Amino acid sequence: QVQLQESGPGLVLSSQTLSLTCTVSGGSILTTTYFWSWIRQPPGKELEWIGCTDYRGTTYFTPSLKSRTSIFRDTSKNQFTLQLRSVTPEDTAVYYCARSTGACGLEWEDYRGQGTQVTVSS
Repeated sequence: QVQLQESGPGLVLSSQTLSLTCTVSGGSILTTTYFWSWIRQPPGKELEWIGCTDYRGTTYFTPSLKSRTSIFRDTSKNQFTLQLRSVTPEDTAVYYCARSTGACGLEWEDYRGQGTQVTVSS
């Protein structure tokens, strides 16, 4: 059974960098068929796919966030990390990490973490 667990600060100041880590158990992030994503849901809004990485470390991002976003991997710890730079209160959301099979995107998702609330304070 694959499990994903998000970790990171719950409060970030405006203009700073948000950094969240997803720890994966029950499966390797180096498996070729899987993609590892970050998703968020702002209050009162729908889920928004942020970006993902594959087994080679190649990354893909939604265009609206691409200029501010990076995803890194630590293969020795089976973790991947989201960095979102220059945050504003509009980045306040519940952030999830997820696994998908075959491609990135919500429609391909098969496992998701419980989520972590991040509030950006001005």
